[in-house]
Amino acid sequence: MSHGLVLYDMKNLLLASTSTIYGSDFLEYLLPELRVFFKGVRCITFVPYARPGGIQEHAYTQKVAQAFAPIGIKVIGLDQQSDPAKAINEAEALFTGGGNTFLLVKRLYDLGLMQPLKAALIAGTPYLGTSAGTNICGQTMSTTNDMPIVHPPQYEVLQQIPFNLNPHFIEPDLNSVHMGETRETRIREYLTQNQTPVIGLREGSWLRVHGEDISLKGPHNAAIFKKNEPTFYIPSGQNLNTIH
Repeated sequence: MSHGLVLYDMKNLLLASTSTIYGSDFLEYLLPELRVFFKGVRCITFVPYARPGGIQEHAYTQKVAQAFAPIGIKVIGLDQQSDPAKAINEAEALFTGGGNTFLLVKRLYDLGLMQPLKAALIAGTPYLGTSAGTNICGQTMSTTNDMPIVHPPQYEVLQQIPFNLNPHFIEPDLNSVHMGETRETRIREYLTQNQTPVIGLREGSWLRVHGEDISLKGPHNAAIFKKNEPTFYIPSGQNLNTIH
């Protein structure tokens, strides 16, 4: 798919909190949805730069290829491409996997891929993100849970949705004696210095984006955090367009 002048927003995104839920294999829980989302797609171009657990990029691509094999879709990784920007521009569909968001964002900037990736998404190339790959579709990566193991040149990312994301969102166990900060505490700290709302996306949940239309999917509600407002929750199936 070649991306020339784009006159209007054609985004077609599936942004999942995680690639793996408890008791299932990598991407297994999403395969029924992905079969529909990627209908007619023969090959997905994979962005392997987040490297979960330090896995090598090529090994990560192989893992993704195995996951998509049951639905008959081939996977090629940007690690296999001499010109990653061209590969993104010509991609039939795209997937950015989870791992460390700082590393992912640094690699995208270092390789000059942030703008080609953004152009592809605006032009309507089907895009799957999980975890870090979902984080980069927000306004900034500032609400990631990851450690800053490297230093990207900036925190601004693809800005495909009008808020920030916190994948793997979890509320504290009321029976735990752990006294450290909760996820909500960290997000509230962010909101003392920033205006952008944050979506706490639970495991097994995802956002479905069609152009400017954004809806929550999956079995769980999502927590919504806005500056100087109480936390509130939206149920699965609800549209998120009005929360910003």
